[in-house]
Amino acid sequence: MGRARPKETGRASPGPDESGGAVARRRILDAAEDLIARDGFDATPTAHIAARAEVPKGLLFYYFPKKIDLLHSLLAERLPPHPLCASREVALRGDIAGSLMRLAHGISLRCSQFPVLGSILFREAATHPEVGNHLRDVHEELVELTERVLDEAALNPLNRPRRRDAADTYVAILLHDANSHRYGGPRPDMAAAATMISTSLVGASAD
Repeated sequence: MGRARPKETGRASPGPDESGGAVARRRILDAAEDLIARDGFDATPTAHIAARAEVPKGLLFYYFPKKIDLLHSLLAERLPPHPLCASREVALRGDIAGSLMRLAHGISLRCSQFPVLGSILFREAATHPEVGNHLRDVHEELVELTERVLDEAALNPLNRPRRRDAADTYVAILLHDANSHRYGGPRPDMAAAATMISTSLVGASAD
């Protein structure tokens, strides 16, 4: 019997302009992403990644000479610490709660694999310093993006320390939601959180 095809992950099919090498590299990263999220980086042999991607092991090392290069490439290419969406795309002036919900939706649309990548980030942050640094960069960018959304949605200037606390809180809920989604756990009520944050900000005076 022939070898079973790797399971589908919902990723887009390669475009017509992708070369064979680009397709192979993408398949290797797809396989690495799924296996590392499931089993952990140290417990995932490169041979298993190559088999899942259906490529020779030598081709894997051609693109990624060291195993750690796979992890670096996954984070840099699939969960970069630059803005995941523009604040102007989601902020609705006068509707802080709605803007926060649009932000959560916008991030999930642009990063459909975040639950998988998020599990890699949280699992490996304690054992691989570069992953912990990447997680901090992503977190900081999410907080700053949330602050920009809050400013653009508010009718009046916001108290800056309270705005920062509100952004930190909402990002923590976003990350918890992504992690719970990955493992099938209870999901937080994002709408209720957005409403509570909006209420707390509207009632506070600016600096």
